[in-house]
Amino acid sequence: MRAVEITGGSGPAEALTLVDRPDPVAGPGQIRIRVRAAGVNRPDIFQRLGRYPPPPGASDIPGLEVAGEVDQVGDGAMRWAVGDRVCALLGGGGYAEHAVVDARHALPVPDGLDMVQAAALPETVCTVFTNVFEDGALKAGETLLIHGATSGIGVTAIQMAKAAGARVIATSRGGEKARAARALGADLSLDARADDLETAITAFGGADVVLDMVGADYAALNEAVLKLFGRWVVIATLSGGRAEIDLGRLMMKRIVLTGSTLRARPADEKARLIAAVEATAWPWVAAGLVRPPVDATFPLEQASAAHLRLEAGDHVGKIVLTA
Repeated sequence: MRAVEITGGSGPAEALTLVDRPDPVAGPGQIRIRVRAAGVNRPDIFQRLGRYPPPPGASDIPGLEVAGEVDQVGDGAMRWAVGDRVCALLGGGGYAEHAVVDARHALPVPDGLDMVQAAALPETVCTVFTNVFEDGALKAGETLLIHGATSGIGVTAIQMAKAAGARVIATSRGGEKARAARALGADLSLDARADDLETAITAFGGADVVLDMVGADYAALNEAVLKLFGRWVVIATLSGGRAEIDLGRLMMKRIVLTGSTLRARPADEKARLIAAVEATAWPWVAAGLVRPPVDATFPLEQASAAHLRLEAGDHVGKIVLTA
């Protein structure tokens, strides 16, 4: 099969190389997917830079989500049959023509979705579900504040929160992105470069849950705008991982501060999460309520161009490779 290896160097042109590798084989409890599309995510860039190695036992090939057809079924993988259209959450291995995955980590592709759209879902939907709805406990009628709202995670979070009956405040860089977030359903969409975020968010009534992909630069803002019993969920630290927090304010507001990663979770925990997503969030996808926009697609041999597009930060929605 063709696959993209990380071969060294810091830039994508030097680090990402298209190679031939033996086809993987589905073992017990696994399925093999003929990959048609693979989502590109920021952890892939961190892996390329040597800052996010694959967990033990995972493929060294980057790529955390794919969509395609099942073309091999291992012993005990009873749910799936050859030819089934699936998308899946991976620990690695997505930038390739075939990927092997725990059968419990796959989801059926709903009718009406093509493979590019389906490949944009598993990593983002699972990340939003576990952080916003499980750890953040967002409920109908509450308000979710999303920083980085036009990223792949951000656009998915907007749509999932609205599907659940919540209000959404979005922050993003630039007027064009703010308009895009509003078009996706944000009730209040702010330009982080031009708007007074604290004043605008406070005037809107504050937030019950913050989904924070910025980190240090927004720590004081998050404390200021969270309501009593607010939940602050950190999933990335693009502006830095060290922040000064007013513990007195944290206590007075009874704010819960938490964070998580997804890739290194045990297989059983990922299986539990996939089952919860299928029960609660997948009906939103099937109904068309969650359809994250695809910003751009690139063929597998142009993985470096996909990384450059993601690193530039000008995208709205997901970037996807096709195989």
